[in-house]
Amino acid sequence: QVQLRDSGGGPVQAGGSLRLSCAASGIRDIAWVVAWFRQKPGEEREFVAAIKWSGQREYYADSLKDRLTISRDNTHVTRLAMNDLKPEDTAMYYCAAQRGLNLMDRSPAAFEFWGQGTQVTVSS
Repeated sequence: QVQLRDSGGGPVQAGGSLRLSCAASGIRDIAWVVAWFRQKPGEEREFVAAIKWSGQREYYADSLKDRLTISRDNTHVTRLAMNDLKPEDTAMYYCAAQRGLNLMDRSPAAFEFWGQGTQVTVSS
């Protein structure tokens, strides 16, 4: 069974940076995709970025790609570095994983496994 534990959120001032982490257990091969989504109060969950478990391909939401870097090294931790944060980035951020998915599948419904979420709050 795959389990995800996301962390690294917190309060930050506008223009600052945060690095979120998603620690995965139970992922056994490179066919998996790990993604980050975010959800603001009263809104639907929104795709942020995704990476193949091999770490060789990445995909970003167009509106965010200039301020994000998703990565995975030789550990079971996927990281999302966010720079130049804005108040509108305030949301609960979730990591998600699914085996055999197209990297560009942006639908939350395509992912079976989810972390518990980590809150990012950006103040102006």
